[in-house]
Amino acid sequence: MDSVSPTIDKDFLVELRFEPLTKDNWNKFVELFGVKGACGNCWCMFYRLKKADYIEGKINDGNKNAMKQLVWNNQPTGLLGFYKDIPIAWCAFAPREDFVKLEKSRIHKRIDDKPVWSVPCTFIAKDFRRHGVSVALLKGLIKYAKENGIKIIEAYPTIPTQGKLPDAFAWIGLYKSFERAGFEIVDETSKNRPMVRYYVDTLF
Repeated sequence: MDSVSPTIDKDFLVELRFEPLTKDNWNKFVELFGVKGACGNCWCMFYRLKKADYIEGKINDGNKNAMKQLVWNNQPTGLLGFYKDIPIAWCAFAPREDFVKLEKSRIHKRIDDKPVWSVPCTFIAKDFRRHGVSVALLKGLIKYAKENGIKIIEAYPTIPTQGKLPDAFAWIGLYKSFERAGFEIVDETSKNRPMVRYYVDTLF
């Protein structure tokens, strides 16, 4: 992002557009994540890799290159959100089985054997936080799911236990944003990190 904050129109949310990460917009993804790879050279690989591989990937662009390889292999990775061609938002979005840490989680175990696509993390550019972008992003995600035959969207957002949650800890998403987008709690093994779902196709 440029050091000069962009001017945000009053009704800018209606101007947002969303698209999956591909070779064509890879540079926009890099622009959004910046030199820190969103946070600590993560490059949204935390849930996709074993702990040792993830930590090793924090140096020499390992995690960045791992994400790039997924994109170049045309594997689903997530959705980018744009405002006036400026990349301002991201959410990881792929089949649950693509996320190693989710599949091994004791707290967020699968609750059934239905095919699920997961949203383990989100990232909003600093200048656009607290403007409703997260909810708009999730609604864009639902629209994308409908257009691509994805029937169940699952996420694991946080419910802050004490007041406002610092931005650095909000990357898993805030429950209130998912609730406003129409998601419902389906498992409360963790009271402050419930499992939520959006059923795109009510035939289930």
